[in-house]
Amino acid sequence: MKIGVLSDTHLHSLDAGSKLASKLLNGPFTDVDVILHAGDCVFTDLENCFYPIPWYGVRGNMDVGQATLPVSRVLDLGGKKIGMIHGWGSGCDIETHVLDYFADCHLDVLIFGHSHRPVCRQLNNMLLLNPGSPTDRRSAPYHTVALLNIESDAVTAEIIRIDNRVTSKHYEKG
Repeated sequence: MKIGVLSDTHLHSLDAGSKLASKLLNGPFTDVDVILHAGDCVFTDLENCFYPIPWYGVRGNMDVGQATLPVSRVLDLGGKKIGMIHGWGSGCDIETHVLDYFADCHLDVLIFGHSHRPVCRQLNNMLLLNPGSPTDRRSAPYHTVALLNIESDAVTAEIIRIDNRVTSKHYEKG
């Protein structure tokens, strides 16, 4: 199963949502089975721009108009448990916060957003994944999304750079 993962899109119009969807669906999200959005979608109809691909999202701190979205969720996709939450607080504490939130769940993957900084690392038997942002890189050197691949015996993911903008300092988890 191939899953497209994004977060922190912060879009405000159908035009911007359609352009992003086209860029991703004709690029890194070609042939994805599902799309997961880890919050701060802002534009309430972004999901429709990716139709008919199944879409699951969570509410971020900027999603004031999306009260129907859950704050967190646990999905079973491809036989793996995937936790999703946007996150909160400072970027340096976010991993601790989201891990504590799901402390009582056995997850194969924990997806979060909020910091706009990509993270893709194994933590014990769980994959910790923040796709960064495809539209607002903040302190990250480039815009990013993630691809999550689930096979019967393995879960892998990669951060995908979607533009050519690079600063002199490459992003590394530190």
